[in-house]
Amino acid sequence: MKPAEVGRRGEEHAKDLLKKRGYKIIETNARGHYGEIDIVAKTKDCHVFAEVRTRTTNEFGTPEESVNHRKQHKLVTCALDYVATHEGFEDKPWRIDVVAIELDEKGNPTRTDIIENAVPLS
Repeated sequence: MKPAEVGRRGEEHAKDLLKKRGYKIIETNARGHYGEIDIVAKTKDCHVFAEVRTRTTNEFGTPEESVNHRKQHKLVTCALDYVATHEGFEDKPWRIDVVAIELDEKGNPTRTDIIENAVPLS
């Protein structure tokens, strides 16, 4: 599978997983001034900005290990921008989750995890 196909399949599996866990998907691939947020969702308690990381091999680490400090900083910046530019977010709690997806060679998920509050907001 080509990298773009891996990413696309990972995001589809992530949306399905989030819906099954009770998240309401608000927007996908939300582009802002500082970058893109993979999935914007809502739970009964708060808004969630979900970063989807998909791998077909752990040769270079697990999906969640790929969210380094630089990526975390970018995710916080993108989320803050989204909150500031969209109505209904300014006074509501929010967090950044990471959805880790591992796929087999056919593109089927072998592992799916949601890591809540994966990125510290400070």
